[in-house]
Amino acid sequence: SEDDPDSVWYVDLKACITRIEDNGYGANLAPWPARLQTPPDRLQTIQIDSYIARKELFVAESKYWKEIISNYVNALHWKQIGLRNVLDMRAGFGGFAAALAELKVDCWVLNVVPVSGPNTLPVIYDRGLLGVMHDWCEPFDTYPRTYDLVHAAGLFSIERRRCNMTTMMLEVDRILRPGGRVYIRDTISVMSELQEIGNAMRWHTTLRETAEGPHASYRVLLCEKRFESSDKPQPHTKKKRKGKGKRA
Repeated sequence: SEDDPDSVWYVDLKACITRIEDNGYGANLAPWPARLQTPPDRLQTIQIDSYIARKELFVAESKYWKEIISNYVNALHWKQIGLRNVLDMRAGFGGFAAALAELKVDCWVLNVVPVSGPNTLPVIYDRGLLGVMHDWCEPFDTYPRTYDLVHAAGLFSIERRRCNMTTMMLEVDRILRPGGRVYIRDTISVMSELQEIGNAMRWHTTLRETAEGPHASYRVLLCEKRFESSDKPQPHTKKKRKGKGKRA
């Protein structure tokens, strides 16, 4: 009775795994790819504070991210930039990853559920997506230069109360490949500090308004970790003298 299959953070390992009941939540799943947009039964087990029904919240999130990703694909040419590994730092129900799959952006997405919020991993798994739980005050368990795109929506304004934002941004820089991109969608209150940190790490940053317009409380910070320029002479090398011959 004390075995909670959805408890995953700082839980002791056991010798066996929890069996899913034949008539319980998670037993009846829609086939792929319909399950991406079908509210799973385990949605009812998520402990969240919401004034609308969970299924309505699920559908609203899916619609929200499909519209945003569609704009990213059209305006920022996501299908042409060669995305392979993508990290969503605050995945919610996995709407961001589901929108990428539905719009046929060919990439692999890892959904991260922060420990500071509700555990939505059961819904992410039932949608056929991959996910982990993590505390962003700690280092992320992955190799350096792993991801082509890191996405964070509403994360820093929440985690700043208990985490150091500079430390979080340095961790993002560690796992981001050279030439990779970071998209941060968050409140205006954190954008100036985040952009300052990004510039200090030699990212190329651009702050843009959302589709809601200039009076919205949210902004989008577009960052790119560009390759270091090779224009400057390398140390311990001499500049070549310019010849007097004709230019080609």
